[in-house]
Amino acid sequence: MAQDWNARVIEEFRANRGRVEQFEGRPLLLLHHRGAKTGAERVNPLVYQPVGNGFAVFGSKAGAPTNPAWFHNLVANPDTVVEVGDETIPVHARVAEGEEHDRIWERQKRENPNFADYERLTTRPIPVVVLERV
Repeated sequence: MAQDWNARVIEEFRANRGRVEQFEGRPLLLLHHRGAKTGAERVNPLVYQPVGNGFAVFGSKAGAPTNPAWFHNLVANPDTVVEVGDETIPVHARVAEGEEHDRIWERQKRENPNFADYERLTTRPIPVVVLERV
């Protein structure tokens, strides 16, 4: 189900230099991360927002009551890589806090209203993770 969907998106992303039809031009990256408990390598397609020389991603999990597994994995193992277009970029992940979180999150909701819908579906704060190039 979700694994199959991710696999199809990843395949289309790599075949089309980062473009995936169902995302209708929204910026998409492939986040590589290592399982906090298992150490297993994983890849998730995520909508991102350019932030400075890096990228912001959002732990919305479509409004689910818990944060996505990739969020916990990045907190435990913040040094990783992302695929953007046909580039693989080393990054360091950090959780945005305070004004930075609010500024990035508010922009994301304005530019992608479905993120505002996700926020309404949950009581947890949705994390913003900044992926800084290293």
